[in-house]
Amino acid sequence: MSKPRVSYFYDANVGTYYYGAGHPMKPHRLRMAHQLILNYGLYKKMEVYKPHWASEQEMAKFHSPEYLDFLRRINPENVKEFIMQMQRFNVGEFTDCPIFEGLFPYTQIYTGGSIDGATKLNHGLSDIAVNWAGGLHHAKKSEASGFCYINDIVLSILELLKYHARVLYVDIDIHHGDGVEEAFYVTDRVMTVSFHKFGDFFPGTGDVKDVGTKSGKYYAVNVPLREGMDDRNFERIFKPVMQKVMEIYRPGAIVMQCGADSLTGDRLGCFNLTVRGHAECVRFMKSFGLPMLLLGGGGYTIRNVARCWTYETAVVLDQEISDDLPYNDFYEYFGPDYKLHLQPNPNQDNANSRDYLDKIKVKVLENLRCLQGAPGVQMHEIPPDFFTDEHDEDSYDADTRHPEQVNVRRRDHESEFYDDDKDQDHDQDE
Repeated sequence: MSKPRVSYFYDANVGTYYYGAGHPMKPHRLRMAHQLILNYGLYKKMEVYKPHWASEQEMAKFHSPEYLDFLRRINPENVKEFIMQMQRFNVGEFTDCPIFEGLFPYTQIYTGGSIDGATKLNHGLSDIAVNWAGGLHHAKKSEASGFCYINDIVLSILELLKYHARVLYVDIDIHHGDGVEEAFYVTDRVMTVSFHKFGDFFPGTGDVKDVGTKSGKYYAVNVPLREGMDDRNFERIFKPVMQKVMEIYRPGAIVMQCGADSLTGDRLGCFNLTVRGHAECVRFMKSFGLPMLLLGGGGYTIRNVARCWTYETAVVLDQEISDDLPYNDFYEYFGPDYKLHLQPNPNQDNANSRDYLDKIKVKVLENLRCLQGAPGVQMHEIPPDFFTDEHDEDSYDADTRHPEQVNVRRRDHESEFYDDDKDQDHDQDE
């Protein structure tokens, strides 16, 4: 079997944004992961792209114009002008979605990468597309939530639906993928499957009884779990459920959110998964051989996030990499062991008893049996790709920078990642 063609999307600017002092979401983790991917040599095995910046027009395929206008205009200097809108859109002080310098460009970058990945898959140019900056699954149509402002996942799924009758969304973040589920709750063209901590835990949704409604009934699948989930038990429930989902739903493409807050030792999480256990889910979904978009998500012990997404990049590339971390710009973050893989916490109890997991699995499989095979859909003329829309030349000012229009489909040249001793600037983070 030939190795998959993998596209990897990364913009060096994405790791420079800062949610603020004390905030657990740190985009810097993306720079750390990228450094490991570079220094393990994984970038040589895939096509590396700098994503385009998603435009307001693209984001409006899901989000409301009023919300987008607010996000574009708000900044730390003018917050007093937007007090009412901040409350309406759940942004700013007293929320978990702060206003910070460069907020809107940050959303443009991570969203552009996910849309670009979906487009590559649609045109058969890649088998797997990776955008670790994406996966912000809590954002709603007109509301920020859970550190998420723009729901890049929903937008990338909408792109995939232009070419695929059915798209499967799989979420292994410790938090329920509520924003994505809500967006597709009444349709059978997208099945959402979320494995998450449930019960007195953000966002509080994702009960096994929540199955969708109208045309989407039974196309929302929720697997509520308890604290202390370990590799063996996670695999025991993940694989049978996903095997049945694939048999019944028969999707044309897969979008997988790989939130790393389900790892052991996460700052906000309470599971006990290792990097290997987390990545086993990616390996299993890859085994079906369908076009797959791999996204990031949560993850707040940033050294472990970098470890996880680096290893999962290796998994989709079918590459074995050493447990000894290569030297990189952020090497000191990974002490004292400087190893790739994590050990589970031996002192953490697993509240997921065999009886509890069996009951959840039985209920989920019962719900899936209510479906009468894969739904059909009449496909019409394919709409154009988001970022190939023609611009009005009469209104275009060539002297004005339009960041959302630059770097569209730009492939980073090999010299961008030159790692020889003769490298003059040694700046591999760019």
